[in-house]
Amino acid sequence: MAKLLIIDDERGIRNTLREILADEGHEVEVAENGKQGLEMAQAKAYDLIFSDIKMPEMDGIEVLKALKDGEEAIDTPIVMISGHGDVETAVQALKLGAYDFLLKPLDLNRILITTKNALESKTLKQETKQLRKKIVSKGATMVGESPAIMRVREIINKVAPTEARVLITGPNGTGKEVVAHLIHEGSARANGPMVEVNCAAIPSELIESELFGHMKGSFTGAVKDRAGKFEQADGGTLFLDEIGDMSLAAQTKVLRALQESEITRVGSDKAIKVNVRVLAATNKDLAKEIKEGNFREDLFHRLNVIPIAVPALNDRIEDIPLLVAHFSEQICGEQGIAVKTFEDEAIKALQSKQWTGNIRQLRNVVERLIILAGAKITKEDVELYA
Repeated sequence: MAKLLIIDDERGIRNTLREILADEGHEVEVAENGKQGLEMAQAKAYDLIFSDIKMPEMDGIEVLKALKDGEEAIDTPIVMISGHGDVETAVQALKLGAYDFLLKPLDLNRILITTKNALESKTLKQETKQLRKKIVSKGATMVGESPAIMRVREIINKVAPTEARVLITGPNGTGKEVVAHLIHEGSARANGPMVEVNCAAIPSELIESELFGHMKGSFTGAVKDRAGKFEQADGGTLFLDEIGDMSLAAQTKVLRALQESEITRVGSDKAIKVNVRVLAATNKDLAKEIKEGNFREDLFHRLNVIPIAVPALNDRIEDIPLLVAHFSEQICGEQGIAVKTFEDEAIKALQSKQWTGNIRQLRNVVERLIILAGAKITKEDVELYA
């Protein structure tokens, strides 16, 4: 059963569509105007939305723009309805992200076919997204043969099959996320979810809700119940990136979750059991953060069962030739062009640079050289573009 929303200011159209779609076994809700429809679509997840175009206050095109544009854009297919055979409006709606465009008077067969196709399209998109995530995850690769990176690889191979918690440290851009993915892929949880949280990117007032979920009405903006990252990672791995930036209040709840294997959503007193392996990473000196009162020592010891220190690129410059070859093949494949080669002097020039941004910076430089330089990348190209 799919959840559908109908936005139309004509009661007759709303009721007719609702009856047709409810008879097909769908759960159908209606909105009397664009403003109400937008609020409902933003507050609740629907599988398909039908929206009239000509409506007072806020028309269907404005609703479509609001739902398909910006960071809060939704994947839900939206079918636009119009009583006017305006080709220009139909084209505009499709360009803005509408799934289809129906004309009044509505044809029963067309409604049913469009609904079936739209729902199948949504399911296919979701499956494709999951598949891409798995492909990206399974493709996690640690490139290099330096003693420093070989030590990291050896620890990963030993710790991955266990349930031990791991604290991954190292400067920004060194590949801490890759280490986390390799541990997950080498574990018995590899077929379970790998859920990532960037603690530095989430405002401190929202981090608890993000991690533990919340109940409807627990705070302003909590318009529906929501599972947090711990619940989403149940049976798999939770990767807490930049954990040194987490608030003390959230740290306390994470410690309890690790101790008791259960969490409580914000606004609830009901404990929820979770089976999660936690991996954490930070670019901060947590010993220093503990002394300054910014990080809980007991949480540090819970997380730091197996420490893995990922070396900076400046400490493994002998890996640069392998990294450059790897990135060149990867980037040229993405661009759909023949793989470009780097002359020996170009590699030496790259090895002589200071890589404050580490692996991430090197990849950006390789991409820039591939785009701007010729088929063979020279020392002069490196001096010009790197």
